[in-house]
Amino acid sequence: MDKIEVICIGAAIVDIPLQPVSKNIFDVDSYPLERIAMTTGGDAINEATIISRLGHRTALMSRIGDDAAGHFILTHCRKENIDIQSLKQDADLDTSINVGLVTADGERTFVTNRNGSLWKLDIHDVDFERFSQARLLSLASIFNSPLLDGKALTEIFTRAKAHQLTICADMIKPRLNETLDDIRQALSYVDYLFPNFDEAKLLTGKETLDDIADSFLNCGVKTVVIKTGKKGCFIKSADIKMAIPAVSGITAIDTIGAGDNFASGFIAALLEGKSLHDCALFANATAAISVLSVGATTGVTNRKLVEQLLEEY
Repeated sequence: MDKIEVICIGAAIVDIPLQPVSKNIFDVDSYPLERIAMTTGGDAINEATIISRLGHRTALMSRIGDDAAGHFILTHCRKENIDIQSLKQDADLDTSINVGLVTADGERTFVTNRNGSLWKLDIHDVDFERFSQARLLSLASIFNSPLLDGKALTEIFTRAKAHQLTICADMIKPRLNETLDDIRQALSYVDYLFPNFDEAKLLTGKETLDDIADSFLNCGVKTVVIKTGKKGCFIKSADIKMAIPAVSGITAIDTIGAGDNFASGFIAALLEGKSLHDCALFANATAAISVLSVGATTGVTNRKLVEQLLEEY
């Protein structure tokens, strides 16, 4: 088997963004748009794509169907040099498709398949044999796949630590009213956690960056990296606290996937032995480029773009 550096676990789906739409879309027989296209989506495939483009060998662990959407994902992964040895294809499953309705002022509604692959991903889709080949494990979004609950995450992270893997995790808002206590034990294994401010505020019940970070540190997270959107990010560990401003002069066109790009940039920088401060700079630059294009992975097409922006940054 090929040597890999990063394992990304999580969603690999197809997105069909429709924009701009208005709220009277159902009042007309035909609603023409300038462009409708399928794109890959989902936290894990977004991360795997960007980390691969940034120069690091990445394996994707997810679950897809043996259908048109699933084959679309496989084609994308081969094109992006993503390792798919551990990407499971299930003939009895529909690959999840998200149809995104986005209004001109940025309001979003996603139409999703409750019985698709995203909702069926579980611990049996994790190829533990590959853990010995990697350096870092990224759980692309806690709460995104409900069957990867606190108990499952604890087992995954325990086995990752048995192979001395660095563990990174992002998160979304709880889907099924999960609480911080539901993932407390799993968080104790996490080296770098990447929540955004709104998600973290909701989950912890705290208001300030310091207090939010402390809630996660008290769970055993080693370093908390809170994404603060236009402001950049805030980092806190037992002995470090810093706020790293975002790249200035950026006019966002589409923020979908910005968090995934941030995490990808941070992970790439970690693998290269950069300091926390420089990891944050690299992550901010990666996220900044991503929001200049429509789509989660259309902006950061290569590492040189990030390095050029960093020189100006």
